Amino acid sequence: MAIEVKVPVLGESVAEATIGEWLKKPGEAVAADEPIASLETDKVAVEVPSPVAGVMGDYLVQVGDTVEVGAVIATVNDQAGAGGAAPAPSPAPAAAPAPSASPAPVPTPAASGGSDNSGDQTLSPAVRRAVLEHGIDPASVKGTGKDGRLTKEDVLAAAQAKKDAPAASTSAPAPSAAPASSGGADRTEERVKMTRLRQTIAKRLKSAQENAALLTTFNDVDMTAVIEAREAYKDVFAKKHNIKLGFMSFFAKAACLALKDVPAVNARIEGDEIIYNKYVDLSVAVSAPNGLVVPVVRNVEAMSFAEVEQAIAGFGKKAKEGALTMADMAGGTFTISNGGVFGSLMSTPIINPPQSAVLGLHRIEDRPVAINGQVVIRPMMYIALSYDHRIIDGREAVTALKIIKDAIEDPMRLLIDL
Repeated sequence: MAIEVKVPVLGESVAEATIGEWLKKPGEAVAADEPIASLETDKVAVEVPSPVAGVMGDYLVQVGDTVEVGAVIATVNDQAGAGGAAPAPSPAPAAAPAPSASPAPVPTPAASGGSDNSGDQTLSPAVRRAVLEHGIDPASVKGTGKDGRLTKEDVLAAAQAKKDAPAASTSAPAPSAAPASSGGADRTEERVKMTRLRQTIAKRLKSAQENAALLTTFNDVDMTAVIEAREAYKDVFAKKHNIKLGFMSFFAKAACLALKDVPAVNARIEGDEIIYNKYVDLSVAVSAPNGLVVPVVRNVEAMSFAEVEQAIAGFGKKAKEGALTMADMAGGTFTISNGGVFGSLMSTPIINPPQSAVLGLHRIEDRPVAINGQVVIRPMMYIALSYDHRIIDGREAVTALKIIKDAIEDPMRLLIDL
């Protein structure tokens, strides 16, 4: 009996998604609740589980199609009545539909994701996307992860090797194909459809520029005190809390001081009203396989340094694995974006609507500064606060950034709430 597979509820205010890839091919045995497809929503990838144990049936939509919540996207042939004999008859039915399934163009993109069934089941969403994007057969790549599992880095390395390998052969016909071009340079182009996540990022950032009165104020911070505190306590901190002491917890707690003293920076506009948040739900921008995502650390004002570090590290790990959920990224009252980890010296970050401000952190570098009439070398960082001028005045923005600067340069302020 063919059981319909429907698009599950995707989260609040999310009504549709895009078929990212098929995780099971027609004729393959599937267990109840085993993922058979991956959907891309505006924020995260969501896996669609099989409603029953049985054999994968037909695809009713193709990779790249947009589907609504509740839409039927495939079928699964119910094998519940067969009990333990379910896997035995699966090869026979699989042989019959194979001729009809093979000429169909629909399964092909999914099939290119890998020929090893067991490998498909152990691939994380991030690895699956990398395999699909680069056309790598996971069975041909040796995994370096735990228990020999593939990591995204393994796939990217294989993709680079694949790209380098045909370089010699493709360069051979280049002289005849490009006698008119200078030096026989490669002038080919690659056209790739934007993922739903990337499309949403583009729309939201453009909307922020069009709807908000964006302005950025800058300052620089002497990181000496924080670096010394981190160096003095990092080993004890890691031993006690099982997490490294980083810079983000210092900036998160410093931001809480600023938002408490300057409430407008932690507020948002709704219609003709201003909503002042009495709590700090901190959005932390992290890099994910399909682009920048912003999970939310909630009630940071009530958290310890260790709790902040653990929460951020947990989200970073989930982002790399493509395992962030809709709930992880819902809400947020203020954002911190750390471009310094990529080497950025200075930037003007864009706010994350409906928030009204974002703090940008940058790289630390030794620079000469004047202190008490003497020129000395100090580890300095530029920090930036982009804000919506409709709700935050320049004085408030500068004051908030100065509070953050003072707290970082004198961390004792974080302890005495000054």
